[in-house]
Amino acid sequence: MTFELSPEHEQFRRSVRDFAEAEIAPHAAQWDREHHFPTDVVQKMGALGLMGLTAPEEFGGAGMAGEDGGFTSLCLAIEEVGRVDQSMGITLEAAVGLGINPILTFGTDEQKKTWLPELVAGEKVAGFGLTEPGAGSDAGATRTKAVLEDGEWVVNGAKQFITNSGSSITSLVTVTARTGDRADGRPEISTIMVPSGTPGFTAEKAYDKLGWHASDTHPLSFTDARVPESHLLGERGRGYAQFLATLDDGRVAIAALAVGCIQACLDMSLEYAGERQTFGGPIGRKQGVAFQVSDLQVMLDASRLLTYKAAAMKDAMDAGGSVSMGAFKQAAAVAKLYATESAVTATRIATQVFGGYGFMEEYPVARFYRDAKVLEIGEGTSEVQRMLIARGLGLPVE
Repeated sequence: MTFELSPEHEQFRRSVRDFAEAEIAPHAAQWDREHHFPTDVVQKMGALGLMGLTAPEEFGGAGMAGEDGGFTSLCLAIEEVGRVDQSMGITLEAAVGLGINPILTFGTDEQKKTWLPELVAGEKVAGFGLTEPGAGSDAGATRTKAVLEDGEWVVNGAKQFITNSGSSITSLVTVTARTGDRADGRPEISTIMVPSGTPGFTAEKAYDKLGWHASDTHPLSFTDARVPESHLLGERGRGYAQFLATLDDGRVAIAALAVGCIQACLDMSLEYAGERQTFGGPIGRKQGVAFQVSDLQVMLDASRLLTYKAAAMKDAMDAGGSVSMGAFKQAAAVAKLYATESAVTATRIATQVFGGYGFMEEYPVARFYRDAKVLEIGEGTSEVQRMLIARGLGLPVE
């Protein structure tokens, strides 16, 4: 397999870059300062078609099947948006990967017709409620419960760190919940769609986060929240498998977001190293600076190739190719681990290149520094990725 982008992909990249430079970059610092979620710009991303890259035409999507490179296009869009603003990059990633894809993959025809058109158009967004106060990486420890009573699911529990879950354009949140117990004593976990405005469903006050200030993130609470039985997403008891499949795709998308972060760090460092004068010349002529910028290029190339490889494997699988699920899972974990850890290192290097100015919020490098850390945590921590990679190698690691 080769991972060189097609001319169509390169043209698409340029169009997204132009959009990001015009509509997002000039405002990103202000949104960050004000912790503002720009719903109008999110909807503009939808109007550009970014939410519908992997969705069929019948729901308003681009209808890009695997052979058309739809997932690769999504990763390119996330990378280019993330290059100017990581908050809007994660908004796009979560809107598609965590909002649309579970419904598209596991939903009934009726569920798809009901929810997807507005989500694909970007008029609305949806969240995916997995993490809880006591269940993060150990998702099997989910405590949220859903009991079937008189044709309705009655949901009780809490979720935390949920993206796109409490904005004015949030239409629903899909949540994992215990719906019973298996014969071996393990919990039966299912996924249930809970629309915004459901009595008993509350998106609590938005978090005061280290980074991603312009991303919409809330804790959620459910107190006897009732939804119709038909809001079960997929097969009862298959919720655990469903969210694992959702996270596989999401890891590649987060890697793409990390690539955008590294590209931004390289761009900013190159410009500053060429302009900043000390001792009669630009700081870029000093090996102490030049060698660090060189390291950024190496990390960028490696991260990008690993991400594009995993994305190409996903597209090949969707097209009915011979790529195995196990091979894709391994590639996704490798890309996610390397790209996100490289992004954190890249922001540290860029901040060092800028010196004291890198510590000042008036420079974008400070925002990228704050935004990068969560890349090593969301969609599976670095430790989880190492565990998955080790298991893929045949090691019985716990």
